[in-house]
Amino acid sequence: MMSLDAVKLGKDILAALNGSLTEKWPDVKDYGEAEAKKLAQTLVMIGTLKASGKINKEQAELHLEMQKNATRMVLMTIEGLGVLSAEAAINSALSAVKDNVNQEIGFTLL
Repeated sequence: MMSLDAVKLGKDILAALNGSLTEKWPDVKDYGEAEAKKLAQTLVMIGTLKASGKINKEQAELHLEMQKNATRMVLMTIEGLGVLSAEAAINSALSAVKDNVNQEIGFTLL
């Protein structure tokens, strides 16, 4: 039974993005909200597929990496936000939800 909640995950991810990108937040906010939602939906999808036996750890990691790459590219379109800042923000966002997600899917994804 999956208990990952996309709305809660999205809010936690968004809060971490905000905390990581405080100085740029006015420019990042709209993108951040959309990307937090996409990351959360990806994590829930991975959890659902794993629970139903449709993906393994490697496939789950690939799904996550594709979404992280997409999020990184979106964040990097913001003027003055470089790859290191984007990467740090994504890592912070995923770190905020890692315990819940890893426990739910049954292996260390984040």
